[in-house]
Amino acid sequence: MIDASRRRFLGTSALLSVGGAVSLGASSATASTRLQAPTSAGFDAKVEHDLRRYVDFGIKQAGGEGDNACGEWMAAELTAAGYAVERQYYDVPYFEARAAELTMGEARAAVYPQPIVIPTGPQGVSGPLVRVDARGAYAGSLEGAIALVDLPFGRWSTMIIPAARRPVEAAFAAGARAVVAITNGPTGKVIALNADGRKPMFSGPVALLAPEDAGAFLTGAVTRQEARLTLDGAGGHRPAFNFVGRVDRGNGRWLAVSTPRSGWFTCAAERGGGVAAWLALARWAAKGLPDHDLAFVCNTGHEYEYLGASEAMKKIAPPPADTRFWLHLGANFAARDWHELPGYLEPLPSVDSQRYLSISPEFLPLARSLFAGQPGHEAPVSSAVMTAGELDEVVRAGYAPAAGTFGIHRYHHVAEDDARCIDVAATRTGAQSFRRLIEEVLATSA
Repeated sequence: MIDASRRRFLGTSALLSVGGAVSLGASSATASTRLQAPTSAGFDAKVEHDLRRYVDFGIKQAGGEGDNACGEWMAAELTAAGYAVERQYYDVPYFEARAAELTMGEARAAVYPQPIVIPTGPQGVSGPLVRVDARGAYAGSLEGAIALVDLPFGRWSTMIIPAARRPVEAAFAAGARAVVAITNGPTGKVIALNADGRKPMFSGPVALLAPEDAGAFLTGAVTRQEARLTLDGAGGHRPAFNFVGRVDRGNGRWLAVSTPRSGWFTCAAERGGGVAAWLALARWAAKGLPDHDLAFVCNTGHEYEYLGASEAMKKIAPPPADTRFWLHLGANFAARDWHELPGYLEPLPSVDSQRYLSISPEFLPLARSLFAGQPGHEAPVSSAVMTAGELDEVVRAGYAPAAGTFGIHRYHHVAEDDARCIDVAATRTGAQSFRRLIEEVLATSA
């Protein structure tokens, strides 16, 4: 695994309402379905149902109501399929805002508190507004100021990477009292950023601002107008749970399949496709792989730099030496693609190609064959060259062979990542291909 490659990486159908019912429609991704060999009847029959159910749990921040309810549903599905479920509890940070806004004269905008949140209290923090560019450069002084960090355009995911973190650190080092970062991205909306889940990343309050709300503040920063940032609410730590569903036949040959379920918002396309494929594979494997032991792992706490995956590796994962294959189904498994037009996005009937499949190098030819015609996944990369997300934890723990998916679609970490962003047909196609990949990889280790 090459860390520089990970840093470079990190640097469906419409929602229709008919008579009050939501429909997740098909897309032209059915064309890629025709490239796949037939599968047994019913393997992916519940994909659309599972996608809909996942979306319906709403916001899924780790340890919150939506995350917990989603985890209980997924665990119940595995129990029904014959798995013995074990939960693993641990504490995660949280913050429930009472007030989160940036004001400057008559200008007012909602902001997103950056975890782990350092609150300002109800009185807020005041100071002159000073623009800081992506390199950390600014004019005049930042002493006692509110730094307005203007991040470069990108599909953002995490505050950990230097491109996001360093200008914020530089602003505090120069004396800023607080920082507001503009998350410039394809939707114009605020993009929530993953954070260290063990301690605050910065020495003062940090908030995120949507680029569509930033104009007045960028103008005010030119003349250092007085501004106020308010981040007030209740926070601390709360319990959350990972779980594993096991079928332990005593064979000593484990297949492990993992997926995260949590995230900052609804996470329909970020997480939904991986969850639906994970459930389809679990139902199939319980009867379809009688010669292997099974461990289907579901993590929460993903948004805290894979905190849940790290915890799972300590206690509920099968031993690396006894695991014949680990497959991780991560972000952007099968998200919808969009045309980017000035001021808005226009939906496309195809899957977003900004998704990656990383796999142990000896299985690259197999993956190229199985995923031919599936945008993004059709060009797999060697896990010796690049991994990202929770696949990092899998490879670091010594599991091999291993494979995993990850990616950043246009509505990644945005509140509007809802049912519009899901591609049902591409989710089915992907699930079918990963079933065949499992079968082929396990056959080589029999």
